Amino acid sequence: MVDRGRPACYRDVFAVGEFRAVFAALLLSVVGDQLARVALSVLVFERTDSAGLTALTYALTFLPDLVSGPLLSGIADRYPRRTVMIVSDLGRAALVAVMAVPGLPFVPLCLLLIVVQAAGAPFNAARAATLAAALDGDRYVVGTGATDMVDQFAQVVGFAGGGALLVVIGPAQGLLIDSATFLGSAVLVAAGVARRPVPRTPHGDRIDGSSARRSPSWWRSIVAGAVLVGTDCRLRALVALACVAGCYVTVEGVAAPYAAEFGGGDGSVGLLLAASPAGAVVGMWVVSRWHPETRLRLLGVLAVGACLPLVACVLRPGIPVTVALWALSGMASAYHMPARSAFVQAVPDHGRGQAFGLAATALRTAQGTGVVMVGLAAEWLGPSGAVAGAGMLGTVLAGAAGLAWQRAR
Repeated sequence: MVDRGRPACYRDVFAVGEFRAVFAALLLSVVGDQLARVALSVLVFERTDSAGLTALTYALTFLPDLVSGPLLSGIADRYPRRTVMIVSDLGRAALVAVMAVPGLPFVPLCLLLIVVQAAGAPFNAARAATLAAALDGDRYVVGTGATDMVDQFAQVVGFAGGGALLVVIGPAQGLLIDSATFLGSAVLVAAGVARRPVPRTPHGDRIDGSSARRSPSWWRSIVAGAVLVGTDCRLRALVALACVAGCYVTVEGVAAPYAAEFGGGDGSVGLLLAASPAGAVVGMWVVSRWHPETRLRLLGVLAVGACLPLVACVLRPGIPVTVALWALSGMASAYHMPARSAFVQAVPDHGRGQAFGLAATALRTAQGTGVVMVGLAAEWLGPSGAVAGAGMLGTVLAGAAGLAWQRAR
């Protein structure tokens, strides 16, 4: 057990066998997914010779989450979570393998991609709930940070590494590698994750109040999850803090025109895109070493800090200074680690899957909306002005969300 008087450390987390299995499975999936995104872009462009269809295919790796989050995440509360993860991995492995079939037409390829992405929603919800059950107290926060860092590292190096690998093996083989990573993930989960029954309420019922003897209504489960989040002031404040990301993640959508505004080339675009995730990795390492109470107390302050550096872009500081500003923003964005952990831990186990899916959908919606709005604003204000405007708006929203969190605590 972890000494309650000190924050958990990574040694405490990796001492848990279930976490090691889930972490290794996630690492495999992240590497495969990054490679697949590059492979799909290359494959679609080779087959269609269309930049627009290539961009559409890339967008399809994100958009299905907006629907599958609320509709499918509840599966993790209706069936054993270990089983949900294994079935999701095996299904995605089969579908991605079909996508690698030579000459597969564009429309079936897109439909398969949508199903693959949708199948990730119950897996992610089941994984979050499983980690919350396997890691007690602060170990869950640190464990969440470790998984987040894997994702951020993949964003920093995944695209470049994937592109270099595809030059050697080709896009179809890249998809087959992604399929193999899903199979590997399923094996790791089957071997390392404990069997647990379907979660019940303290009264032996499911989240929607139905008896354990009959299957709950899918719609009632979704509504019950929404009510659970909407009526708890702590959960509402944490979702609001998460949605602040819709203001500072916008830098990714305008990195190319921002670099062009200052005469930068592809190398500058890469530096700008890498700045925020690189800063986030450093920030998560720092935040994980704070006392648990300090993390929770400073959620609002860090959310403001994730937006405020972007305001300085109104001064058009040039590429090097902008990279530093965006890295500072990324460091402060590490507040997502304790915020997400606090959210999952505040939800009863029998409702974690559905609640997690709803929160993830809210986050995705905020991020997508933010990117679109800043892209449109850049047409009139210029990229630097649009980023600064997003930073100003985000600072105000983060301040309000932080105050709501303090009151809710």
